[in-house]
Amino acid sequence: MVKSTYQLKDVDEKITAKAMLKNRPISLKYATEICREIKGKPLEKAEKMLQDIIEMRRYLPLRKYHKKVPHRKGKAISGQKAGRYPITACKHFLELLSYAKANAENKGLDTEKLIVKHAFACQGYRRFSMQTKGRIAGKRRRKKSTHIEVILQEVKA
Repeated sequence: MVKSTYQLKDVDEKITAKAMLKNRPISLKYATEICREIKGKPLEKAEKMLQDIIEMRRYLPLRKYHKKVPHRKGKAISGQKAGRYPITACKHFLELLSYAKANAENKGLDTEKLIVKHAFACQGYRRFSMQTKGRIAGKRRRKKSTHIEVILQEVKA
C-alpha cells in the first residue's frame, strides 16, 4: 500500500510547505535517525548537516540503533559518540528538503526563516529480486524501501 497522507494533520497551510518521497531504497533505521536529528532545525542547518555526512566530515549519531556500532573520534554529537555515514539516505533527504523548499518558494514563503517542523519515516513496500545462485536456481531477496515526509514551517522573526 502506498502512503498518500501526511502523519501530521493540524498544520496551518499558509505558513507551511510539505514534501513526501515514497518507496525510496533506503534503510528505515537510518531514515528514523535522520528524521530525529533534523527535526526542529533551520532548513539551512539541516541541509549543511546532511551535506557534511555525505562528505564524511560529520557522522550521524545513532541513538536507538547503535548496537555493534563503533565510536567516532572527536566530541559527542547529540550526546552520542556511536555513529555511521548513511550516504544514500542523506542524498534522498537532501532531495526531499529541496522539494519542500521549492514548494515554500512557490507559496511565497521566506526560505531564510524556514524550520523543519515535522519529519517522519515509515516502512514502504518490499520489492523482491533474485540473487543468482548457480545456473538454474535462484534465491529471492527482499529489498528495503521507506516512505519519508517533511513539513517546513516559516517562523516569525
